[in-house]
Amino acid sequence: MNRPEFSNPAYRIETKRLLVRCYNPSDTPLLAETITENVEYLRPWMPWAYAEPEPIEEKVRRLKRFRGMFDLGQDFVYGIFNPENTRQLGGTGLHTRLGENELEIGYWIHKDFINRGLTTESTAALVKVAFELIRIHRIEIHCDPANLASAAIPRKLGFSHEGTLRAKTPFLDGWSDSMVWGLLDTEYPDSPSAQAEINVFDAHGQQVL
Repeated sequence: MNRPEFSNPAYRIETKRLLVRCYNPSDTPLLAETITENVEYLRPWMPWAYAEPEPIEEKVRRLKRFRGMFDLGQDFVYGIFNPENTRQLGGTGLHTRLGENELEIGYWIHKDFINRGLTTESTAALVKVAFELIRIHRIEIHCDPANLASAAIPRKLGFSHEGTLRAKTPFLDGWSDSMVWGLLDTEYPDSPSAQAEINVFDAHGQQVL
C-alpha cells in the first residue's frame, strides 16, 4: 500500500525540556552513540535493535531516507534531543502507515531518562502538531501489552484503549500482541495534549505554532 502524503510544517518542536526535530545525516554520531548505550534495553521491544551494531554508513543512509521522506510528506521521523542539541535522548515519529487523515505515534527513550515524563512530553507535542497543524482526524498509538511504560503514555494523554490485537506485529521469528490506543479530533480539545506548551518551526526556521 502506498503511503498517503501529508503536509507537515513542524520540522522543529521545542517543549519545556526537549528539542524534537527532524533528522539530518549529520546527526549520525549522536544517533549511533545513543543506540549503542541502549541496545540491550531496546531489544525486548524494538526489532530493529537486533541489527545493531550497524555500520555507520548504513545509519547515514537511514537518516538520509528519513529526511527525504519528511521533506516529501511521506513519513515523519523525529529525534528527541536535549535543548542544547548536544545529546540524543530518544526517538519518535508521526507515521503515515494507517492511511488517509490518520497518523500513528511511536517512541523510545534513553534508559537514563525513563520515569521523568519526557516521553509523555514529546508525545503530547506531536499530538498537538498532528491536530492543530496537520489537521488530521485520528491518532493511534500501538504497543506490546507487556510494555507497561509504553502503555502508560496514551493512558496519561487521554487516549482510549480500543482493543488488543492478538499476534498482530511481526517480531523476530514470531508475533507479538498489540494494544491499540486512539484519540479523535473531537476528543483532542479536552485532552492534556491541547494544553502542551510548545514552539514549532518550519524548514525555514519560521515559527508556525
